Amino acid sequence: MPTIKGERLIADLRRLAQFGRYKTGVHRPTYSPDDMAARRWVAGRMEEAGLDPVIDGVGTLLGRSRASGRKLLTGSHLETQPYSGWLDGAMGVIYGLELARTFAEDPRSAGLGIEVGAWADEEGHYGALLGSRSFCGEVDEASIDGARGRIEGKPLREALAEAGLAGRPRLHLERERYVGYLEAHVEQGDTLDNAGLRLGIVTGIVGIHLYRIHFEGQQNHAGTTRMAVRRDAGVALVRLAAEIDRRFPSVAGPRSVWTTGKITLDPGAPSIIPGKAEMLFQFRDVEPERLALLVRTIEELVRQANAQGPCRVTLEPVSRVAPSAMDASFQQALESAAEGHAPKLHLRLPSAAGHDAQIFARYLPSGMLFVPSIGGISHHFSEDTNEADIVLGCQVFADAAERILREAAA
Repeated sequence: MPTIKGERLIADLRRLAQFGRYKTGVHRPTYSPDDMAARRWVAGRMEEAGLDPVIDGVGTLLGRSRASGRKLLTGSHLETQPYSGWLDGAMGVIYGLELARTFAEDPRSAGLGIEVGAWADEEGHYGALLGSRSFCGEVDEASIDGARGRIEGKPLREALAEAGLAGRPRLHLERERYVGYLEAHVEQGDTLDNAGLRLGIVTGIVGIHLYRIHFEGQQNHAGTTRMAVRRDAGVALVRLAAEIDRRFPSVAGPRSVWTTGKITLDPGAPSIIPGKAEMLFQFRDVEPERLALLVRTIEELVRQANAQGPCRVTLEPVSRVAPSAMDASFQQALESAAEGHAPKLHLRLPSAAGHDAQIFARYLPSGMLFVPSIGGISHHFSEDTNEADIVLGCQVFADAAERILREAAA
């Protein structure tokens, strides 16, 4: 089996973390100067590894292999959540880079093709899983025209132009080119860390439904409007949020989660009754039937809130990402490699976070490997993983990749 170089792997991850460094983590929003600088730096490392890098019209970076035969596609993302961790996404990209180098350096595996993608905007600054969905043909030009940044509302077209990407063609998946897709990631939860385990083989990835719930009342003077006649959109929002908190546990599965991630009151002044309010509400589960039940429940609760008044309440679907199962043979390859390097210190588990692998799973056999997140912390600058676990994970990843490629060629 090809042996990865742990020191080189860690050095590249540490160098990549300097692009947008924030405290112990990274602030590298999609298409920001730091994000584009990181993409150009990784492209240079890909070229040194013998890959042919190209950055496409939505910012996806792909390092293409010159090897003959079908390739194994690997990757993850480079942008981060605001003021977030140094490994989320970045580790999967550098794992792929290290595999490409390691395979090229070992005469026994030099003919095995590894390609590496850094899929743009997995974190959803402009559209969740944008790069992988675009690559797989799920994003049309009209969708790009209509997309806006979730924080400042900047049009995606404007952001692409500022990043120097305007007019570039978008890459598209050539399914016959690949045997499958393999991704590595920090767990972002505490299952592995709490159990003292070192590796996780992902069985499936959750579906994610996001809604915008609108509340329309009557803006008025906070001092002179009698309580009996008020139509306070903020109060209506709080009442529905409380009803969701009461009802959802009764219909949820063991791994269902839900979050009210943002609340806005309009106009948001202390002496004005809010005439409008809005909440962003998200839920996740790996089971399609459970997701359907949660959909029916939120629709029912919104209908009830609207009927009861005194404010008008409407539900707007924002995005839906279906759950995806990981390929059984890829799971087996990862598990066999994990057992070879860390006997009894691995576990099969579903992913409670979304990843590009769930998009690729619709088109290619796909698999995912997790390494532990210390304390289960992610989406925060204190996110971390022991270096020994990062190196172990990459070697297991390499062993599984070699097995997948050799079995495909047999």
